[in-house]
This record gives sequence, C-alpha cells and structure tokens, in this order.
Amino acid sequence: MDRLDTMRLYARIVELGSFTAAANDLDLPRATVTHAIKKLEARLGAQLLQRTTRCQRITRDGQAYYAHCVRLLADLDEVEADFREAALKPQGRLRIDLPATLARQVVIPALPEFCARFPLVELDIGTSDRFVDLLREGVDCVLRVGELPDSGLVGRRVAMLAQATVASAGYLRRHGKPILLADLQQGHLAVNWASPTTRRLESSLEFVVNRRRREVHLPSRVTVSGVDAYLACCEAGLGIAQFPRYRVADSLARGTLREILPDLPPPTLSVHVLYAQQQMPARLRVFVDWLVELMERQA
Repeated sequence: MDRLDTMRLYARIVELGSFTAAANDLDLPRATVTHAIKKLEARLGAQLLQRTTRCQRITRDGQAYYAHCVRLLADLDEVEADFREAALKPQGRLRIDLPATLARQVVIPALPEFCARFPLVELDIGTSDRFVDLLREGVDCVLRVGELPDSGLVGRRVAMLAQATVASAGYLRRHGKPILLADLQQGHLAVNWASPTTRRLESSLEFVVNRRRREVHLPSRVTVSGVDAYLACCEAGLGIAQFPRYRVADSLARGTLREILPDLPPPTLSVHVLYAQQQMPARLRVFVDWLVELMERQA
C-alpha cells in the first residue's frame, strides 16, 4: 500500500470511527488495515490512534495528521478532476512544427475548422524542415515528410504523398524531353538535394518500374538543402528534380515546370506526425487525429 492509499485509509478510519468499518468500506482485510496503520505510525514516529479492546481514540498528533490528509487528498482529487475534465474538453497550448510548404498549402488553410471544433486549444506553430528536439525545445509534435530518423520518438503515419519528376520549360528546350528512362543518360542534369538535418546527399532520382524501385544517377552542378531553393533551382533550369505533387501543383498549372516520365512516377513519400509522449494529453490527441483526417481528405 503506497502513501496515498495509506492516507486515504487513515482518513476513513477517523471518519468511520473504527478499523473494522474502514476495512469493510474499502474492501480490505482487517489485518491489512491494522498492519498499514502500524507502519504509518512507525514511519511518522508518532501515535495517531489509541486503541483498546473496546474503542479507539484519535490523539492530538492524529488530529493534526488527519487535517493534513484531508487537505492533501482534496487537492489531489481536484487536480485529477481537472485532468479528467480536460480529457473530455481538450484545452491548453499546443506547440507544433510543420514543413513550411505543407503548412502553407495544406494545414493552415484548414485550421479554422480545427479551431472551431476545439475552441479551447491554442496553437503555437513553427514552420521548418530542420531537426527539432521535441523535449529540449518544448515542442509537442512535428509533421515530417520522408524517411523517419531513428530518434526514439513515437511516429504515426498520416498520409502517403504522390510525387512527380519535373523540369523547367527552358531546360527541356535545351536538353530535350526524355521519353524513356534511358534518355536521362543522354546529357541530362539533376538538382541535388542534401538533407538539412543530416547533410546526407541525395544524388539520385528514383522511379517505380514494374513495381520495383529504380535509381538513376545524373551529374549535377548545384546542391541545395532548402525546399524553396530546390524548387527555385529547378524552375531556373538547372536540372531535373522530384517533388511531392502538391508542392509543384501551382508551377505545373502555370507551365513554369513540366512533368516528365509520368508513367514512371517516383515512389510515394510517407508523412508522419512525431511526438515524444506515449500518453498523449487530450489536446495533442485530438490534433493528431485531426491531422490524419485532414491528410486523408487531401489524398
């Protein structure tokens, strides 16, 4: 029996006036009650109850200890009640970090819906593609696209994103539009990508051919580690690149980028929400569930 259980037991003994009544009320053996109170008195170094064969009487120390028990147990009950209420009605501040483009084009436009559904949840939103140390920076969750790092965080997949292979109209005029995968080896260039977190170089284009992944390595004159710079280099005609389709939808619609090899798409990209807590507070749980719902609608 832990200290809180012992405090509750002692309070019931005082309130009901006997060990037997408290044991019956709490569905405990009479011997367990007697042993627990003896251990409590030994730990406190004070006699709380004077017991005889016919009655028991609370001592002065026992009265003081009872008053402390009542106050502490009431405070604990109030705290637990507040948390139970919060679980039923999510509330509080939630710090999240999102990829900038996904935030701007997908998540933020839908946020009025979340805010209307959960009016007591406040959102503190950061937008970046860098590694975020959730515990050190006090961030509740991050949304990340692509391969998950081995970070020890809890991850939940919320979507799979289709990708497209693209190049600028000017690039295709100079280098020709590849029709077959083998055409890429005829003088074509790629824009290389380096992870902003690990600085690992991604120097190959990937395609799905007959349900199998194929890598094609092309020479490159530029390497970037920012999503906006990666897109800008591709639009400037510096090489071929691969993006989640949502990221280049506007550029494809405007004609500044053209899709190439549409019958051989890149592999899909997974989107995960990552968080550090196995036991999520209600405000985090409802936000993660809403993200899953949102991304499923977008897909």
